[in-house]
Amino acid sequence: DLNDYLDRKPNAMSGGQRQRVSLGRAILRNPKVMLLDEPLSNLDAKLRAQMRSEIAKLHKELKTTFIYVTHDQVEAMTLGTRVVVMKKGVIQQVDTPKNLYDYPENKFVAGFIGTPQMNFFECTLEKVGEKVSVAFEKSNTKLVLPYNDLLKVNPNYLDGKHKVYLGLRCENVSLDKSIVEKSNSLVDVKISHFEELGNETLVYGDINMEGDGFQETNTRIIIKAASREGLEVDSVVKVHFDISKAHFFDYETEQSILPRLPKDNVISAKISSNVASLLSASIKLPEVFAHVQG
Repeated sequence: DLNDYLDRKPNAMSGGQRQRVSLGRAILRNPKVMLLDEPLSNLDAKLRAQMRSEIAKLHKELKTTFIYVTHDQVEAMTLGTRVVVMKKGVIQQVDTPKNLYDYPENKFVAGFIGTPQMNFFECTLEKVGEKVSVAFEKSNTKLVLPYNDLLKVNPNYLDGKHKVYLGLRCENVSLDKSIVEKSNSLVDVKISHFEELGNETLVYGDINMEGDGFQETNTRIIIKAASREGLEVDSVVKVHFDISKAHFFDYETEQSILPRLPKDNVISAKISSNVASLLSASIKLPEVFAHVQG
């Protein structure tokens, strides 16, 4: 889109136009590695989307490595084959875009990847028998879940004393009546305001009945909905939490306590007649356990 400006001097061009000239000049050198430092930052939204496609096409045609610096997570997720997430110069996680989204290693990565950002709540987890109670801070809501849903959570955090962050993306929270009616994981939310985006509506609210839903706190919640029909500001509604999609982080370190592959875990088992019964499995033990009962 520079054909109309070929007779212009650089100082007569906009920042976005000069940026595109720089990109073209770099490509002409046929480099082994392309270093791009926020190349689309001065472009408007439409041209930025167009240029993302052009850069992806160039990457495929040139078959060379692109190191691409950006603060725009959409660019990182759509263009990157491997993404390095950094905070204050320190690498937080290196992975594919999908793994960053599905398996964030800490709260910063979880909040940085995804639009709108992930909802975070302070809570405690307490295992009682084969159930786990989830108690939210500044809310009267308590969820009781099957232990099987939280098997990968580090068992040290299931004592009801360790405060943790529960993270849940807005697409894993639902106001849909058909889902709410069948749900066993319901949370009361006081609606504060809406953002209508045409094809969807973002519903803002708070699980703290004293909260205002505008401040970015650990009780505010953002929900994706098809529309705001039947919803009113300041009304209190039941919302389904899909805990199977939840993420949990240590309150102090903000590191994930729900690893993709746990290093270890603790599971209750019964031993009788040389057979250990745990969950739905029975495992025959070596003879050395012949006299163990319990």
